[in-house]
Amino acid sequence: MAKRIIISGGGTGGHIFPAIAIANALKRLDPATEILFVGALGRMEMEKVPAAGYKILGLDIQGFQRNSLLKNLKLPFKVIGSLMKARDVIREFKPDAAVGVGGYASGPLLLAAGNMNVPYLIQEQNSYAGMTNKWLGKKAAKVCVAFSGMEQFFPAEKILMTGNPIRREAVDVSGKRAEALESFGLSADKKTVLVTGGSLGARTLNKSMLAELALFEKEGVQLIWQTGKYYYKAVLEQTAGMAQQNVRIVEFLNRMDLAYAAADVIISRAGAGTIAELCVVAKPVILVPSPNVAEDHQTQNAMALVKQNAAVLITDQEAEGTLASLAVSLIRDEQKCRELSANIAAMALPDADDVIAKEVLIIAK
Repeated sequence: MAKRIIISGGGTGGHIFPAIAIANALKRLDPATEILFVGALGRMEMEKVPAAGYKILGLDIQGFQRNSLLKNLKLPFKVIGSLMKARDVIREFKPDAAVGVGGYASGPLLLAAGNMNVPYLIQEQNSYAGMTNKWLGKKAAKVCVAFSGMEQFFPAEKILMTGNPIRREAVDVSGKRAEALESFGLSADKKTVLVTGGSLGARTLNKSMLAELALFEKEGVQLIWQTGKYYYKAVLEQTAGMAQQNVRIVEFLNRMDLAYAAADVIISRAGAGTIAELCVVAKPVILVPSPNVAEDHQTQNAMALVKQNAAVLITDQEAEGTLASLAVSLIRDEQKCRELSANIAAMALPDADDVIAKEVLIIAK
């Protein structure tokens, strides 16, 4: 008999892409599986999930607003309302199991599931678990993790090392270097740095590139610079008139596989989903963790790689004025690049989506 599974959470691409990957894996294992997503109203999952072909219901829930105490007055009422709505959803859908991937909607849905004897699985993406997941982990049937040492947050007997689900099409880079360089109009005779700050962009990465942009022309190193939509116009204005034979500035990378394939060195933030992709791509990486995240978890994610000599870390505060120089010096150090590539490749877990989906179907029994 076909299983019915609820997948809850979202808020950022880092939560939504793994959730959709798990759903797709469940469908591959058993096409008859019925899947319902539960997200937070007004968040990006309400658009991305239907675009991926799945039904989603929204809870009226928000996180704690550090910059607006007035909005926090509504929070207890929203939590209670979301719990009641989550209970109604479970009653109507009658799931065999629930999956939480993090994000505002995950907490109320998993709490309701636990209270209604629906087994649930937590997919913890980061190396530092948030408060909600730590609390929910006590009643979870399984906690799927991507980093070692998670016993400090969850019961050891519930932990399963699976890695984070990745966008398979994004990491399919084999044999694509020539096509990739041609698509960006770049030379096969020069080394290439890729800078990516995610779909919205990263202010520090953009300021760091602006500060040393002339270095790429001077050193004969090519740059693929993804600014993100918030910064694209400003970057174009600020770089107008600069020599840019070696520089390609883009707002968004529609073909992440080609960007990864073209790169000799990658500069990136340290979100858990991004790190999972970078391990599979196996290129030398410089990580600049975002300081604007809960519990500074991006630094914890990055350190998990640095400890294995699988990545280079530079702090957000140090990046401006030194990041481009570091990238150029790394790209010239072939021995260091070989070491970083081999060590990050050893940390890759490319089949996380399938492994997690199989666990979901086991607990659904």
